[in-house]
Amino acid sequence: MTQQGSRLAGKVAIVTGAGRNIGRAEALSLMREGAKIVVNDVGGAEDVVKEIRDAGGDAVADSHSASSWAGGEAIVKTAIDAFGRIDILINNAGIVRPARIDRMDEETWDAVVNISLKAYAATIRFAAPHFIAQGDGGVIVNTGSTSGLGHNSMANYSAAKEGALGLTRAVARDLGRYGVRCNLIRPISHITGTFTPEIQETIDIAAEFDIPLMGNRHLGQPRITALPEHVAALTTLLCLPSTAHVTSQDFYVAGDEIARHADPELIRMAFKPGGWTLEALEDPHTLDNLVGDIRKRFLP
Repeated sequence: MTQQGSRLAGKVAIVTGAGRNIGRAEALSLMREGAKIVVNDVGGAEDVVKEIRDAGGDAVADSHSASSWAGGEAIVKTAIDAFGRIDILINNAGIVRPARIDRMDEETWDAVVNISLKAYAATIRFAAPHFIAQGDGGVIVNTGSTSGLGHNSMANYSAAKEGALGLTRAVARDLGRYGVRCNLIRPISHITGTFTPEIQETIDIAAEFDIPLMGNRHLGQPRITALPEHVAALTTLLCLPSTAHVTSQDFYVAGDEIARHADPELIRMAFKPGGWTLEALEDPHTLDNLVGDIRKRFLP
C-alpha cells in the first residue's frame, strides 16, 4: 500500500476559500499527500502558503474572487503559470446572509448565489479544458451543505448549495468520458466561523417550530466536536487513487458521523394511458397513491 505523503505526489490542487477553517485544512491535508497547492482566498491566502512552505510543501497564493467567469479563469491561470497543470479542484468558497424569503433583497440573494454556486461553475469552466487536454483525468470536489436539504431563513444559501449538487451531477456526466470525477460533500463543522448569531437564530427558530434542518432529520450535535480536519480527510480521500471510481456522489460529514446520500429516485408512481387530467389526478385512489404517505410538516 502506498504510504501517506506520496499518494498525490506531482499533482496540483486549487483550493478556493482556503484562507481559513475547512479550506485551510483541506489545503494542508492535500499538501501532506504530496500535492502542490494554489491557496485561493480574498484574505488569508498568504498565511496558509507560508504554513505549507514551512511544513516542506509547495504552494502559491491567489486572491481572485471566483464570483465571475474572469475570476474563475484567473484562479486556474495561477495554477498553470505556477505549476504548469491542474489535477484537483476543491470548490470551498461560500458566504451566508440569512433572511426570511419575504424579507430578502436582491443584493443579498445575488451575493450568496454568486459566491456559493456561480464561483464553482466559474472555476470548473476554466479547469475543465486543462483536465481534458492533459488526458489523465482530474478531480473536482464541490462543497455543499445540509442547508441545501431545506433551511428556514436561508433560501439563498439553500438554493446555492443544492444548486451545487445539480452542478456536480451535470459535470460528472460532462467530464466523465475524460476520466474526470466530480463529487459533493456536505460538511458540518462548528469551528468554521459561520455559526454567527444570525445563523444560530435560524436554528433556534427551527427548534421552536419543530422544523428539521437536515431533510427529515433534526440538526444534532455530533458526539465529538466537528473539526475542519474531519472534513478535510473526506475531501482528500475523494482525490486519492482508491476512489478513482467514485463520481456524481453526495456525501455528508460531521465530527464522527459520515454518510452518503442516495441518488434521487421515484418513490410513488402512477400511469394513465393518454396522459393525466385534473379529474383523473383527484380520483381518491390516484390521490392516495401519489401523496397519501405525506404527513403535514411546516404548516399550522
